[in-house]
Amino acid sequence: MSEKTKKQFGVWLDSTHATVVGRELADSGDFVILAEAKNDGPGSNSNENAANNAEQTLQQKFFKEITTHMQNAEEVHVTGTGISQEQFMHFLAQTAQFKNTVATDSTSLRMSDEKLVEYIDQKFK
Repeated sequence: MSEKTKKQFGVWLDSTHATVVGRELADSGDFVILAEAKNDGPGSNSNENAANNAEQTLQQKFFKEITTHMQNAEEVHVTGTGISQEQFMHFLAQTAQFKNTVATDSTSLRMSDEKLVEYIDQKFK
């Protein structure tokens, strides 16, 4: 009897860029790069309040774009620099679609796509 493989995803992100890694055949196969997302950041605003609101809105849009590539995720490993991965994990926890998803995180510097695929593969072994 074979054990069902969970739908596993990895995400490397910072405040402006994200790379989503997932299995080639949704719940089986090797890990591959599924998508990349970019957050261009807010333009110029006349006051701090407007700038903060624009930044929050853009961040939510950025996180939603990332999650569109992680349908029915059961396990997610989030890595990256700064506090972006923590903010993304909070976003996942507050999103109904991901409330039962097991999420883990780590901190890592930017790496090549090949290294990222290897890194995520090791996290799910």
